[in-house]
Formats: sequence, structure tokens, C-alpha cells
Amino acid sequence: MKSTLIAGSLALAFLASAPAQAWQQDTHRRIVLDAVEYMKNNPSSTNYNKLLAGVTRAGYTIDQFAQAMGQGAYDVDDFADTYLCGASTGNCQQAPVWGAGASIVKYTSYWHFQNHGAGADVHGNPFGGYNYAKLTVAGDVDNMAAAWLKGDYLDDGPGGLKGWFGDSSKYNSYGVTEAHYRHGGSSTPEQYADFETAPFQPIDNLGQYWWQQFLAQPTAQSLGFVLHTTDLLQPHHTWTSSAHDHGGWEQWVQDYYDKEKLNDPALVTAALADFTPVAPSATDIRPLLTQGGSYSYANGGIVLSSKDHGDRRNVGKQMIPHSIAMVVHVLNRAAERLGN
Repeated sequence: MKSTLIAGSLALAFLASAPAQAWQQDTHRRIVLDAVEYMKNNPSSTNYNKLLAGVTRAGYTIDQFAQAMGQGAYDVDDFADTYLCGASTGNCQQAPVWGAGASIVKYTSYWHFQNHGAGADVHGNPFGGYNYAKLTVAGDVDNMAAAWLKGDYLDDGPGGLKGWFGDSSKYNSYGVTEAHYRHGGSSTPEQYADFETAPFQPIDNLGQYWWQQFLAQPTAQSLGFVLHTTDLLQPHHTWTSSAHDHGGWEQWVQDYYDKEKLNDPALVTAALADFTPVAPSATDIRPLLTQGGSYSYANGGIVLSSKDHGDRRNVGKQMIPHSIAMVVHVLNRAAERLGN
């Protein structure tokens, strides 16, 4: 069980040096580590003892397990699972050539949103994901991407959608990635035939896919992938925009995470009460994740328009504790699975 619990397939992930479009990767890691530390310090009000027992039986320390989960949460931004193909050339790439300069590093980032400004999507999700045609606060980066990628399509494998001059499919992102995040909803390749109207699946579906993998075969890595969904507490991901100082706000959070004590345990305790706990036998954690998205949409929008330190501190002291609290709720449920 030891090798199974910590190890997992790395086929979808690789490490890159460029920053990613989400909570900064180190912030994702810190949120997970702080959640485990909170549980350790509050065993009577969390499922820490059951979590510890499951990890110990597997031959690991809780710190080793936490580090492995944190790395999983970090790695999701580096998935090499999403290729867009040129409308004319049919050439398929996983990132735009200008990506590093525009805070878009890989197209996989487009699965990391839950649009609370547009409601249900064509797939049947109560909240859709990134869809340029339905953005209410599109900004310069969104507009640049839509102009650059006009008519570009999601790679759906050999023999599928094509550019004017052919198709150089490199990875069946529709048949693998989109299918994983579909969860029984309705999708067609044609919905992804033009980037500017493509209805990407929301991040809670990403979390649910990896949660199912964890339930089927528990690993720290798959659980870490689930915990990347703390992006739902990053307001840009629920107001849904790649612009509006998206990257600058995330860098501020990383820079001031400790200086402003954004992970204050007292704030985490208060934040826990803002979520409905996951039932011990629940198999769908999307209702919990969506609560996090609703909170950031209702309380964090000012960081899309303000760079004021005080505004950012106020939002940071709400979003990071709620991110940690959401992870604690997920781990409380995961402990039940590890205990079986």
C-alpha cells in the first residue's frame, strides 16, 4: 500500500519554470500544508486522527503525505493535456508563443475556472467554465487570446477537426481531458471548433474527476490534484478573466502570505463554518467546491480593479483561510476513505 498511496501516474504532468495562471504554485502547496497543520493542531474538531491512522498504516509520516499532496496541487498547472490547433495550419500546440508574457502559460489553464457571472452552460453544469463568448469582465489578456486564437480548435485526435491545410494532432484533448471532466454531461467536438466560443468544463469537474480516482485507488498525488480546486477561492477564477491584474494579484498573495498572516488559524476556524461539510460517504464533492466559488465571487471581486494593499490584504484574509478550510473539509472526507 505504501507505494500505491504516495505514488501515482505522472503521465499527465511535467514541471516547467514559468509561472502558471492560477494561485501561484507555491501558494497551492502552502494551502495544503497549512490545512494538514491545522488538522494536526485541532484533532478534536477535524478528522485528523483517522487521517493519521490511514497514512501511518501505509508506512508514511503525516508530513511526507502532506508534502506529496502539496506537490500534486502544485503540479496541476503543469499538465500537458490540452492542445489547441491552428485554424489554418492545423498545427497543434499546448501554449501560445506569447504565453509567458501574458500570464497564460499553457492551455490547460482554461479548465481552471467556474464562471459565476453566466450561470449554467451547454454541458449541463450549473456553472460553466471559461468561455470567452460569455465573459462578463473580459480584459486585455482575454481579448488578446481570443484574437490570436480566433478559429483555433481543441485537438480531438487524428481524423477529427482540421485546419484549412490539414491536421497535426498531438494529443486527443477532447477525447481524454474533456471526457474526464465531462461527468455525464453533453459535449461535442464541434463545441470546441472555435476558441472564442469554446465552453471549457469548469474546475469543479476537474476536482471531481481526480476525486473519483482517489476513491478508486487512494494516492496522495490524486488527492493533491483534487486540492488544486482552491483556485475557486481566487476571485479571477469565478469572475472569470485572465486579465485585470490576474497574475499581479496572485504574486501579491505569494509575497505577503506570511507577512500578512493570511493563513491565520483563527480565520480558518471561522471559515470552516461557511461550508457545509462533506458527508462521510459522499462520492461527489462538487457541492463543497462550488461553495468556495460562490464565496470568492461574492466577496473578492475588488481585486480585479484595485491594487491597493489594504484591499488586497482584506481579500487575502478571506480567500486564503477559506481555501485552507475547503481543503480541511476535503481531507476530513478523504480520511474516511483512507480508514477503509
